[in-house]
Amino acid sequence: MKDKRMTRQQHWPVASAIAVVFALFSWVAVAGVPLPDIPLAVKGDQCVEDTDFMRRNHMDVMLHQRDETVHEGIRTKRHSLKGCFTCHIVKGADNQPVTIKDPKHFCRVCHDYAAVNVDCFQCHTSIPDAKKSGGKL
Repeated sequence: MKDKRMTRQQHWPVASAIAVVFALFSWVAVAGVPLPDIPLAVKGDQCVEDTDFMRRNHMDVMLHQRDETVHEGIRTKRHSLKGCFTCHIVKGADNQPVTIKDPKHFCRVCHDYAAVNVDCFQCHTSIPDAKKSGGKL
C-alpha cells in the first residue's frame, strides 16, 4: 500500500501557489480604491463646521435642521441646504450650476462613490436660486 502523504518535493509547488495568492491579495489591499474627486467650495473661507465633521455627520446635521424648521418653525441659515449650495456649487461647460442629474454635482460625487441614494432632491432643488443670489451663480 502506498503512502498518500506528500513528500517535501510536492510541498514546494503548493506552498509557492499559496504564497503567490497571499501576495496578490496583499497587493490589492495596499493599492486601495481611488478616492472621489470632491469639488472644493467656490465661496467662503470656511465651512460652517469642520470639514471632517461635515463629511461624517452632514446627514445628522441636515436632519436636525429639518426637524427644527419643519416641526418647530425655527429657520436658521447656518445648516440650511441653500447655504450648502451657496458655497458648493459646481458649474458645467455652459457655466451654469449642474443639477443632481449630473455626476459632477457636489452631492453626487461622494454619494455615487459610496453607493448611497440622495433623496433630498425629490422635494428640494439641487441648484441655487439665481433670483435670490442676485443672478450671480
